[in-house]
Amino acid sequence: MTTYTPTETDVQPTAVRIRRVARDYVNPYFAGILLGLVLFLAFFFTGNGLGASGGLNRILVFFEDLIAPGHIDRVSYLLEMAGGDRNPLDSWVVYVTIGTVLGGFVAGWRNGRVKLETNRGPHVPVRVRWLMAFLGGTLMGYGARLARGCTSGQALSGGAVLSVGSWAFMFAVFGGGYALAYFLRKFWN
Repeated sequence: MTTYTPTETDVQPTAVRIRRVARDYVNPYFAGILLGLVLFLAFFFTGNGLGASGGLNRILVFFEDLIAPGHIDRVSYLLEMAGGDRNPLDSWVVYVTIGTVLGGFVAGWRNGRVKLETNRGPHVPVRVRWLMAFLGGTLMGYGARLARGCTSGQALSGGAVLSVGSWAFMFAVFGGGYALAYFLRKFWN
């Protein structure tokens, strides 16, 4: 007597699934040249460089202004962005941030690289990975506000105009990253 073993086509639903084949990443040297051109064009057309933390900060302040407008009016840092009848979304950096997110999504979708997943080491639970990502993002966001710019704003825009503070920030980011990587390496092994 033989046993029946279902094949892959037997178990799949009747609907046809379209799966994009992931394309190779662009050559990093070519990508660096393109990024340099985008940075030059940003300076040329807007008079500003690139950055993301300012745009994300303004989006958060917009929602904070909807929830607690009285708080905005009491904090001078927030008052500059959203005090009175000012709209915190009325800034070039908000559009750069939204365009970066949308452009990244479109590029990922076109190249077959959009999927929901949690990248982690083989011995790290998903919750620990999410907790570490949240803590790292929180510290980086707070540091970006203290440093008056995120890594893209400081490294790309500040580094391009040879700002000493931006170069010091990036050396500190890389130094801190390498120092911390030693202690967190067990999460990825």
